[in-house]
Amino acid sequence: MKAILLGLLTSTSLAFAAEAPVDWNSETIRCGNLVYGDNQTAICFAETFLTDAAKATGLNIAPKFAPIALGKDDVFTTPLCIFTGQDDFVLKDSERTNLRRYLENGGFMLASPGCSNPAWNAAFKREIVLALPGYEMKEIPMSHELFSTVNRITGLSAHGRKTLLQGIFVNGRLALVYSPEGLNNAKNASGCCCCGGAEIAESLQVNVNAVAYALLH
Repeated sequence: MKAILLGLLTSTSLAFAAEAPVDWNSETIRCGNLVYGDNQTAICFAETFLTDAAKATGLNIAPKFAPIALGKDDVFTTPLCIFTGQDDFVLKDSERTNLRRYLENGGFMLASPGCSNPAWNAAFKREIVLALPGYEMKEIPMSHELFSTVNRITGLSAHGRKTLLQGIFVNGRLALVYSPEGLNNAKNASGCCCCGGAEIAESLQVNVNAVAYALLH
């Protein structure tokens, strides 16, 4: 798996017209923690999966998230962003525009509420419709390669019950993964809420796979 990833990633880059091709073998790969709305962002999303993904792929993936403003061009310098937080939010026009452009041109997002926060979930669903008219959130089948890129995942659970992830596909490519129950690997998070939200039990494995998938597609 490691050799396959290294071979494929040599020529992989985001498809943003303004960006030069990136050789992920030589560049440090930053994964972004989106800042959006009224300066909202994730404050406790576990970063463990970044180190695990680096070990699994042999790539130079930064072990910490980079704060990335959704409304700024900086969002186009990272292949993967987490989009999470708590409470209601409203995206600015520039943020909606960049969200759509980012996903349509090769970017990848992991989206979920902090502590399964219902207000954040409601805001996210509203904003996705506004930012991505014409796109539909669909269930991601367990046969999708997201679940086998690095770790083979045969099922997902939250609080002892089976569940599925949802996603948005752009020209057949999975561009956004969403769980209303949470994709934070809560047991490895520190200094934050993580206070009983129904996080997906397999979040760590899913997130490692997501990094590899984001770089391969």
